[in-house]
Amino acid sequence: MLVSGKDLMKHAHENNYAVGAFNVNNMEIVQAIIEAAEETQSPVIMQASQGGLKYAGVEYIAEMAKIAAKNASVPVAIHLDHGTDFVQIMQCIRNGFTSVMIDASKHDLDKNIEITKNIAEIAHAVGVSVEAELGKIGGTEDDITVDDKDATFTDPDEAARFVNETGVDFLAIAVGTAHGPYKGEPKLDFDRIKVIKDKLNIPLVLHGSSGVPEESIKKAVSLGINKINIDTDIRMAFSNAVRKFVNENPDAYDPRKIVGCAREDMKKVIADKMRMFGSTGKAWK
Repeated sequence: MLVSGKDLMKHAHENNYAVGAFNVNNMEIVQAIIEAAEETQSPVIMQASQGGLKYAGVEYIAEMAKIAAKNASVPVAIHLDHGTDFVQIMQCIRNGFTSVMIDASKHDLDKNIEITKNIAEIAHAVGVSVEAELGKIGGTEDDITVDDKDATFTDPDEAARFVNETGVDFLAIAVGTAHGPYKGEPKLDFDRIKVIKDKLNIPLVLHGSSGVPEESIKKAVSLGINKINIDTDIRMAFSNAVRKFVNENPDAYDPRKIVGCAREDMKKVIADKMRMFGSTGKAWK
């Protein structure tokens, strides 16, 4: 069933678990996400980045996700990840996304508040929830790159002002994660998560979570993280499965077999994440 991101986040916030938000680029990923969610009875967020929308098209992504959500026995939200373009955000809303992210974190605090507040007012008027980001998360997310030297952790006092003035439904915070593959083990600032959660008392989001150790994820969830983004781990499962199939079947030419072989591997990764996040069995509630 298709639901708003706000509804999923509210339940996760009140019941101390996190909903997995998994990036969608093609049909096989959509199928893997839904199958994993139904297998684990987890609420789930299917999200598309600007790069994913550029690759497949807003309409294609939206329709695939809506069909999957409509036929699913679990609650599903469709979310825009790291939206920076006003026109694209409006296209997502018009095409049935139930949640959008406005990422104006590259601007100073006042400008970030101004841009985010405008998007929140528009989206809320049509029942669409809004995520924003404060602080700068390092790494590369499609066409958004933040050098390590420019990454900055979220300031708790600024976060309180930001949420109060913008009215966003959930907030992505910078606490030590990064987009893309890690070169070493990430060190999360757990004290910062707790302080921000206590000040804001709203759902918090952790980006760049692929490759973060399980114990760190579980501790972050226990301290108030309610949405966790996963993309790189899915891509790795997809590419590894396709490479293995092609190496073992060099004469294969059927794209359904070449690409379809990755669906089960991606599903396993996603289901494992759902168990890690504590969302299993929460769908019926």
